[in-house]
Amino acid sequence: MNRREFLKTAAVSTAVLQMNHGIGADPVYAQSSSFPKREFGRTGEKISIIGFGGIVVTDQEQADANRYVAEAVERGINYFDVAPTYGDAEIKLGPALEPYRKGVFLACKTTERTREKAEAELQRSLERLRTDHFDLYQLHGLVDVAKDVDVAFGKGGAMELFIEARKSGKIRHIGFSVHSVEAALAAMDRFDFDSILFPVNFACYSKGDFGPQIMKKAREKGMACLALKALARQKWPDNDPARAAYPKCWYQPLSDQREMDLGLRFTLSQPIVAAIPPGEIDLFRKAMDIAQSFKPITEGELEELYQLASSLNPIFSVA
Repeated sequence: MNRREFLKTAAVSTAVLQMNHGIGADPVYAQSSSFPKREFGRTGEKISIIGFGGIVVTDQEQADANRYVAEAVERGINYFDVAPTYGDAEIKLGPALEPYRKGVFLACKTTERTREKAEAELQRSLERLRTDHFDLYQLHGLVDVAKDVDVAFGKGGAMELFIEARKSGKIRHIGFSVHSVEAALAAMDRFDFDSILFPVNFACYSKGDFGPQIMKKAREKGMACLALKALARQKWPDNDPARAAYPKCWYQPLSDQREMDLGLRFTLSQPIVAAIPPGEIDLFRKAMDIAQSFKPITEGELEELYQLASSLNPIFSVA
């Protein structure tokens, strides 16, 4: 995506966000005494614009997990997202979140594509997280149309379980997470999903041309857009010594305060509901700080991000 296309796409998205959420000369989120929240699609529910990713508590002592969750809830975070593939995150998050369960929006996922295996995983996740339902349940990590989308929607596929589980009350809303433009567009053609969780990142947008086409179709369908990788900088350079400082990041995260501020504000300036920061507790805390006083990205700041992205190796690209 060239400079003009990047600036135009981002500016249009910011205008849509301001129109839908009342952000502008009188930034209601920045002035709010509670943590900023936005409406979750067509449901009428409101969730915090920063989500607590379960990886934050992966491999942590239970006491630390309890403390991290309590800190987030006290700050006003009410959106929590976890998955069985996040190590022992479900096991740690269940007890930590139990005291607050009634007041939070809990999302979970499954990488299983068949009904039988997805049903077993759903039940195990409910037990581990000490709840009788999920507010959002998602097909996790769609990448390949044939192996993921076609199987999940085929006879005996996971979507049969999703639909029945929603009818029975085990799940309230249905969504999916995705790292592929092709898989995202194919899934949206198959079902009226409530939400999509996908990378919304300045470098992927401007240099990788990854994201705008997903956002456009999701909004046309009235879906809630949830963002991943807002604080991703690029793929890890070979032999980067800084990698050891971020064991939970498979990509190089933004760590410079200015870059973090611009990167996260770019994502939050798109018509999304919420962004889930990396699983490192220090990055999660910094994301909360930035979002607490969120202001939409400006044209001058977009220029700055475009120049930064030109020197990076984005983690996702259409090419």
